[in-house]
Amino acid sequence: MRSVKLSTVLAVVVLSVGMAFVSGCGSELADLRLQNNTQAKRIDQLTSELEAARLQLDQLKRQLEAAEQSGGVEVDSLRQKIAALEEDLNKKEELIRSMQEKLMGVTPLPVEVSTALEDFAAQNDMVEYDADRGLVRFKSDLLFERGSDTVTATAAETVRTLCGILNTDAAKDFDIIVAGHTDDMRISRPATRAAHPTNRHLSSHRAISVVVVLEGCGLESKRMSTRGFGALRPVAPNAPGNKGNPKNRRVEIFIVPTGS
Repeated sequence: MRSVKLSTVLAVVVLSVGMAFVSGCGSELADLRLQNNTQAKRIDQLTSELEAARLQLDQLKRQLEAAEQSGGVEVDSLRQKIAALEEDLNKKEELIRSMQEKLMGVTPLPVEVSTALEDFAAQNDMVEYDADRGLVRFKSDLLFERGSDTVTATAAETVRTLCGILNTDAAKDFDIIVAGHTDDMRISRPATRAAHPTNRHLSSHRAISVVVVLEGCGLESKRMSTRGFGALRPVAPNAPGNKGNPKNRRVEIFIVPTGS
């Protein structure tokens, strides 16, 4: 009888500890998600400030060009303002990059999924994989036709291979966020501009195109969402004068816990 009572007490204790552990994990995950959301809002705010600063920089450069041609006395003052603004832009870009690195990777991917993604990236020149963030990055220059949101035939096959990994049982509890990015080169071709008026449009349309390919190979639509950031979230400095940088032309696929 005493043995039965002791077993009952132990069972209650184990159950209580287990529930506390699960509750603690859930609370920690909720805190991480809250931090993630706060971080994302701050990034959006900084991104808006960055965009406004870039517009101001373009305006100052035009003023400087006009002053240099006319021999105006404000040339030195304009150069100083431009230098200070460029320094501020660089700091904001670096801060945004640093904050982005802390996003998305709230829950580690299962080992089998992460290993499969590492092998997938190693076999494809157009793909990089960041295990710490659960991030698969495609180079847009190899993924799409130039100035288009059309996924090339070769790239579509690569995306379908990724789909096979994301459709495994080990990955079924994770959602997919597809984010498109461009560099800061302005869209100049009339045909391209008619379909994609701005870089933000182009990046959004490209993200949607990738989702369409993933849907076509059986990935559930409800697991996926898209974002388009245009040139607002570079991973490397663009060349002066809106000359761009191939590293910034990319599509990023984040694999995150369902409901994140």
